[in-house]
Amino acid sequence: MDVNLSAITRPIERLVATAQNGLEVLRLGGLETDSAPSPFQIVESVQMYKLRRYFPPDSRPGQPRPGPPVLMVHPMMMSADMWDVTREHGAVGIVHAAGLDAWVIDFGSPDKVEGGMRRNLADHVVALSQAVETVAQTTGQDVHLAGYSQGGMFCYQTAAYRRSKNIASIVTFGAPVDTLAALPMGIPANFGAAAANFMADHVFNRLAIPSWLARTGFQLMDPLKTAKARIDFLRQLHDREALLPREQQRRFLESEGWIAWSGPAVSELLKQFIAHNRMMTGGFAIGGQLVTLTDITCPVLAFVGEVDDIGQPASVRGIRRAAPNAEVYECTVRTGHFGLVVGSKAAQLSWPTVAEWVLWISGHGDKPSNIAPMIEQPAEYTDTGVTLSNRILHGVGEASEMALAFARSAADAVVAANKSIRTLAVETVRTLPRLARLGQINDHTRISLGRIIAEQAHDAPHGEFLLFDGRVHTYEAVDRRINNVVRGLIEVGVRQGEHVGVLMETRPSALVAIAALSRLGAVAVLLRPDTDLAAAVRIGGVTEIITDPPNLETARQLPGRVLVLGGGESRDLHLPRDAAVVDMEKIDPDAVQLPAWYRPNPGLARDLAFVAFTTVDGELVAKQITNYRWALSAFGTASTAALDHGDTVYCLTPLHHESGLLVSLGGAVVGGSRIALSRGLRPDRFVAEVRQYGVSVVSYTWAMLRDVIDDPGFALHGYHPVRLFIGSGMPTGLWQRVADAFAPARVVEFFATTDGHAVLANVTGAKVGSKGRPLPGAVHIELGAYDAEHDLILENDRGFVQVADVNQAGVLLAEPRGPIDPTASVKRGVFAPADTWICTEYLFRRDDDGDYWLLGRRGSVVRTPRGIVYCEPVTDALGFVNGVDLAVTYPISVRGRQVVISAVTLRPGATITAADLTEAVGRMPVGLGPDIVHVVPEMTLSATYRPTVSALRAAGIPKPGRQVWYFEPSAGQFRRLTSTARSEIVGAH
Repeated sequence: MDVNLSAITRPIERLVATAQNGLEVLRLGGLETDSAPSPFQIVESVQMYKLRRYFPPDSRPGQPRPGPPVLMVHPMMMSADMWDVTREHGAVGIVHAAGLDAWVIDFGSPDKVEGGMRRNLADHVVALSQAVETVAQTTGQDVHLAGYSQGGMFCYQTAAYRRSKNIASIVTFGAPVDTLAALPMGIPANFGAAAANFMADHVFNRLAIPSWLARTGFQLMDPLKTAKARIDFLRQLHDREALLPREQQRRFLESEGWIAWSGPAVSELLKQFIAHNRMMTGGFAIGGQLVTLTDITCPVLAFVGEVDDIGQPASVRGIRRAAPNAEVYECTVRTGHFGLVVGSKAAQLSWPTVAEWVLWISGHGDKPSNIAPMIEQPAEYTDTGVTLSNRILHGVGEASEMALAFARSAADAVVAANKSIRTLAVETVRTLPRLARLGQINDHTRISLGRIIAEQAHDAPHGEFLLFDGRVHTYEAVDRRINNVVRGLIEVGVRQGEHVGVLMETRPSALVAIAALSRLGAVAVLLRPDTDLAAAVRIGGVTEIITDPPNLETARQLPGRVLVLGGGESRDLHLPRDAAVVDMEKIDPDAVQLPAWYRPNPGLARDLAFVAFTTVDGELVAKQITNYRWALSAFGTASTAALDHGDTVYCLTPLHHESGLLVSLGGAVVGGSRIALSRGLRPDRFVAEVRQYGVSVVSYTWAMLRDVIDDPGFALHGYHPVRLFIGSGMPTGLWQRVADAFAPARVVEFFATTDGHAVLANVTGAKVGSKGRPLPGAVHIELGAYDAEHDLILENDRGFVQVADVNQAGVLLAEPRGPIDPTASVKRGVFAPADTWICTEYLFRRDDDGDYWLLGRRGSVVRTPRGIVYCEPVTDALGFVNGVDLAVTYPISVRGRQVVISAVTLRPGATITAADLTEAVGRMPVGLGPDIVHVVPEMTLSATYRPTVSALRAAGIPKPGRQVWYFEPSAGQFRRLTSTARSEIVGAH
């Protein structure tokens, strides 16, 4: 019988080989590969990093100059050795072989460096910026940045921070940008953002991630692939030759390639770039400087892993919208996250493409054939991540993937139909406490601006609060500054209850001054530079005036002592030795002894907090604002706009205007949001600041945004972070243009009476021109039926006020809760015996859906021979006419009768017809249209951008012309105004 010895010896040899190799793995952690690392030189070594130059060039004279430099950036949890896992097939080796100059920044292991576990993201970006500077100076060439995963995020952030200076191009591998577009493992965006916020605030502010946990977390992202790799390794443990080519990569992923991750860096990553998604929105802070990816102007090449479930394609492709000023290309690779940079696919495709890209950008080669311009994708995605087919082809089990896909499809269907239950839950959790607190406010409740700022500083001291001139200030810093100013005010003798004028430009010191007066319990009298300041000081009962250096000379002309605060770049005051002028900045707050009477934030809801001014018919009128009135607007704005820590409110209106004080500042403080102050509305600065600050909510007043939208240079390229515009008085035509230009952002129009009891908000923005519905948590309101002909509020048979029917004119009545303004018109026994209501004197109609539409003040009703005309609906209707820019409606008395005239301005190149006017007026459900409509070349706007009619009214009845029309009642339509028709109007009795 023949014996096959190989059949006997082969299993034995295999067993022996397995045992030998296994023992080597157990003893050494892996198989010896006899592979030496690529040579490198440490060019720069500082506490934050070491800068390696691989294959350093021969410095002897006459040697060839190295090619373009490529600086590679690793993510925080991985070792910098990832770029040289295998010498022949690693990144630095391939790059060097292509004739390029390979550099690597090594952040080291933070747990082995003094202070390393306190590093934050900004430290890494600043360090990378310094390394770019070093490479550029050493080589004399601009640098190509190449970053993997979070290292790619560092590349984007550094390029933005440097405004692309010395950066030739950026290459990234699986680097997320729009993190909420597709989170790993299909985590829903709302849940992921909330979880990231919680982890940042309550976990990683105390803990760090050790290297073993970083490795485990990475492996758990794809547990099936990790398990398969380990099983394959064990199955081939007998075949050393088969294992050696992949051994260094295996050892890197299994043990050697992972480093610790500092808690502050993790916390900042979770909060800034996941919860708040600031890579997309902009407004992330690097060393106090606000940065946006729109400042990237160099070319970008993004490698996209088709089956990458960490840097998901939708998230990676966010760079196209986030960096609209850069040429962005992509290269898709059928691999997972790590396979983009290490492994066979990386060696065969990724790094040769990088070499070709660098040579092409440097003008030394052709464009790589496997890259293409990245196509801009919509902001809302139908695909939440890596597709089902790609996952299956990548080896993931069909059953689990189909179950996951089914669950996602079901979730997508819910989201498409309406807001998800999770979203509603998040909004409810955010809103209910505010509404509950608002509902508990009574006369004796301690509530004020200073108090809310102190609460936010206590709860989130390091939370970003104030943005100005490209810098960011935390709640803690602003609160400390407020307390210092309070001490200064006490030192100069200001006490609780005193009226102190504030004459300052919109700047941080103005906000601090207003808040300090609130904390002290004094009354801030907000002085407008465009009014009669002497009259305002007299009416406001001002004893001292806080001013800034630019307004110092103006303030010195007014009665009372002048207190100079802030000024920043212009502190060289050269003040005379005059007791009437005090430089507050020279007072040492630590040297001030607080008196026994001082109690921080003593203001009660009923107390007067602010005095603002407006002009009515040329007369200066003071508006008294109690703490309750401020709180109602602040809490109402924060609730209606769903403001939270991730929002940035852009305050375009001056702080001396009610919109700036009550809506912008109030809403931001209550919502814990950031507030960005502007030096004033400038169209050329608007878009830049929106992106730089990451503005999500823009405040406005009246026609303010017209200067932006209609500016010839206005253009939105790529993504913008704005989701809401909040304010009051926006003309209907402008409203529609703003909504179209910034879609899907919407306009939230507010209406509030002077005393603050009646507050309405058009939250959905669906009905352009509507004032919406009563603000949640505000007082109960009702419409009392109104007889416009006889100027009477109608009563029923029992003597109570009759409730207005649908689309019937009614007087807005508010059931008071909290302090009542002494100037308010109080009515009792209105709808029930002994009840109390405030008559606001505003007329509204209420449509079938319960939405309110303003008809104007009770005294603005115009009674003509044709019938009743309400000016507000006419102006709104004309604003809808295509081509109309602004419109106003006003009456003129002619021989004892009222003639209603509407003036409109047109957009450049636009024309309107009589048919347009007839159709627009015909759609009004209440009241009649005007007698005359005429086009005027321009319209005067007030300081708050409200169109004024005084000059138009003074001009009288318009003269006939091509763009003047009158309404002919017998025909029911507008016709061009002739001399005969005008004579009939003017001469009619």
